[in-house]
Amino acid sequence: MPTIAPVIQPAQAAPQATDLAALLAKVPELAAEIAKEAARRDLERELPFEAFRLFREAGLGTLRIPTDLGGPGGSVVDYIEMIMTIGAADSNVAHALRSHFNFTEGLLLNPNTALDRTQLGRVLSGKLFGGAHTEQGTKRPGEVTARLTKSGDNYRLNGRKWYATGTAFSDFASFSARNEEDQLVGVLLPVDRKGITILDDWDGMGQRLTASGGVLLEDVEVLPHEISTRGLNTLVGRHSSTLRQLHLAASMAGAVRGVLAEGTDYVRRQARSTAHSAAETANADPFVQKILGEIAAGSFAVDTLIRESARALDRTVAAFSEGDPEKLEAALIESALTTARTQIVTSQLALAAATNVFELGGGSATSRHLNLDRHWRNIRTVLNHNPLLHKARVVGDYYINGTTTHLEEGKVF
Repeated sequence: MPTIAPVIQPAQAAPQATDLAALLAKVPELAAEIAKEAARRDLERELPFEAFRLFREAGLGTLRIPTDLGGPGGSVVDYIEMIMTIGAADSNVAHALRSHFNFTEGLLLNPNTALDRTQLGRVLSGKLFGGAHTEQGTKRPGEVTARLTKSGDNYRLNGRKWYATGTAFSDFASFSARNEEDQLVGVLLPVDRKGITILDDWDGMGQRLTASGGVLLEDVEVLPHEISTRGLNTLVGRHSSTLRQLHLAASMAGAVRGVLAEGTDYVRRQARSTAHSAAETANADPFVQKILGEIAAGSFAVDTLIRESARALDRTVAAFSEGDPEKLEAALIESALTTARTQIVTSQLALAAATNVFELGGGSATSRHLNLDRHWRNIRTVLNHNPLLHKARVVGDYYINGTTTHLEEGKVF
């Protein structure tokens, strides 16, 4: 597959809105722009570089930065609501922002070192962050074979990464590697660094425009200050892992909103009543009304559950600043449980909505021009990121036996 061209759009250091209300007010207009020709982009596999240019210009990448650090101070609820709104326009764009907000969350909760302040300044100037840690061909997920070796005063990075979601649209990216002592480390690099090649080789049936394919790392120079240790089972790592899972669910919720909006538009504009219907038009057909009502109810339920999970994560963020280890641990467990339970239920509602949209019409509902099937493909692909059967088993084990082993890993939840 060819390399993505252009690899990234140059970041525009536009003036950032630090007023939260003013910043959030930009989201609907941005979503409306992203929604334009979203179905065509998916059909033609046209990556949404323009959407990310607009996102930068709006300054929305700063949303979670607290006011005392120069940001607007958006909550997790604010952030997740934004992702659902963007996801309704194009769930690819919503999904591809996950690494950026995972990165910014770490900046908020880790000690404010000089390096953190440097990264914070980059976020506030409009830079976006991506990354890729997974590799293909290993025996188990999470195994890392990329190598970081000493070269004079600096280092060299070599390997090939996969699931680089959003990295093609980013300015900086993090990669995991093994150093010469076989320790797992992370590096954070500008994506235009010589030797980094972002590949357009994602071949999934859904989320086709997230640039979730591979990255070649060929003798990439790494400076000492660009290296850090990595850990998922730290307290911050556990919180961020739950947040990453909720971000996926929020992009899925956006796709369900898309099903509802496009299904409604289809009925109003194009659908015909069936030959055996007593109604003159599709919009008067009681069966069409029933199906659309069920889709609307499903979308409402998905949104409501995801908002509840976001509130649980906001409580966890608050617990970090309260200095009570027991309260923080309880909040981490509760937010992990809440997000897992949400994913288990919303997955069923989302797939049902994306399937039932085709009951609103006849053969015309399957038109490639409408591309309604992209919603089902996108939802199904998002749900394949982590095994829902495992989530359900872990939740059941917790209720029956009080087991918290997997809730504390920072891997699945």
